[in-house]
Order: sequence, then structure tokens, then C-alpha cells
Amino acid sequence: MDANVTPVPVTPTLKADVRDLDFYYGSFHALKKVTMPVYERKATALIGPSGCGKSTLLRCFNRMHDLYPGNRYEGGGIVLHPDNTNLLAHGVDPIEVRMRISMVFQKPNPFPKSIFENVAYSLRVRGLRNKSELDDRVEAALKGAALWKEVSGRLSELGANLSGGQQQRLCIARALASDPELILFDEPTSALDPIATASIEELITELKEKVTILIVTHNMQQAARISDYTAYMYLGEMIEFGITDQLFIKPQKKQTEDYITGRFG
Repeated sequence: MDANVTPVPVTPTLKADVRDLDFYYGSFHALKKVTMPVYERKATALIGPSGCGKSTLLRCFNRMHDLYPGNRYEGGGIVLHPDNTNLLAHGVDPIEVRMRISMVFQKPNPFPKSIFENVAYSLRVRGLRNKSELDDRVEAALKGAALWKEVSGRLSELGANLSGGQQQRLCIARALASDPELILFDEPTSALDPIATASIEELITELKEKVTILIVTHNMQQAARISDYTAYMYLGEMIEFGITDQLFIKPQKKQTEDYITGRFG
């Protein structure tokens, strides 16, 4: 390439976009006109003080709020690309949404089943019964979660017998098994020790080469390490969204700067 030619930046592909989303817990207005892009095969981190709406926004993506009475969505919704499906539309089945969008929670929550059946669960829900195919899909998911070598001889053991870090990777394997388009992580390392945390962070960095990731984290250093884009939220509002390196080095809003420098929150 000619040294004088400036390379044209590649615009990432949009996987989903949040459009003027409002969300209410009963009468409480938890999200206020939130708008945000989510780019394909990138990791986007949601940061902000406790109670700012990070986890609320995350759970809108897979309709978790539908499970509780009194919750409601308003506004433009969340559109999943490339088929332009509004995930929050009344005619969209939440079960189908959760097949396309998997979630890993704050604390490891393996089912009271064997390691194998934890991973095979979503495949069985989808009607997969062929043993050979089940075996292959479970193995692929465990390899994808960097757990196969540790558990390949223990698949009939209870998932709860694994260490905390292994249990969280088992939950990631369970999330991967349904071949999701997007994986939601809600503070996935907050209950883990530093070694297990490093392992999960490394895994997320590898996973974003194959799947889109949206992660809530209270740890700004973690957001800086593993995300490509970061969104700062406060009191249910989207204050700033941008490329992670730029947002942390030179935020555009004083509120963001005050938060990431520790002067607030």
C-alpha cells in the first residue's frame, strides 16, 4: 500500500439497534428513550453506577421482563438484523427470541443435571433427538467454552460438582449450544476469583470472533480489556456510546469523564 494513502475505516455491520426505548417496572420509568447500536461480532460493554439501567436494558433483549407482571416496553423497540425483527413486538414469540439470544447470568446457575444434559438442554427443547448429533453439538459447545478437555471424561457428573469458574464456562457452553446470534452477559465474573475471571475474559475475547456479545460489567478495567464499544448509562438514560478506547481516553461528555475517573459513582 502507498504510504501516503490513508486506509478507509471499515464500518462494522449492525446486528441490533435499540430505538428510543422506554421501559417501566410498574409506574417506575427505568429506561428513558434509550438508543444504541450493537455491532455484529463485537463486544459492547454497558457501564454505569448501580441502578442506572444496565441490567434492565440487557434483559429487554431476550424479553426476560415478560416473566413478571406490571412490566412494559414502550417506544421504537429493539430491532434484530438482518431480518429487521422487532424483538419487543407483540407478535414475536419470546421463546423464539431466547433461542436466538442466549444469556449468562451473574452467578453460575447450572441446572441440577449432568454436565452433558446441561449443554444438551436447549437442543432437546428444539426437538433434537439424534444421539450422534447431540453428542457432536455438546462437544462443540464445550470446546467453544474452553471446557471440553477438563470435563470430557466426566459428562455424566452433575454440573454442580464443577468449580465456580468451570460452572460459569458450563453456562457459557449451554448458551452456545443453541447457536445464538447474540449472547448477553450480566456481570459474568463478579462471583469469581481473579484466575477464573481472567479465564472468562479470555474466553469472551475469543467468542466475539464468532458471535455478537453484549456485557454488563461494574468493572471498568474489564470493559476496557474485552469490549470494542462501550455505553455509559446513568439514571436510565444513555449518556454516551462510543469505541471503547476513545470513550475511556477522551470521553465526549463530562458525566462520562467524571464516572470513569472516579469523581462520581
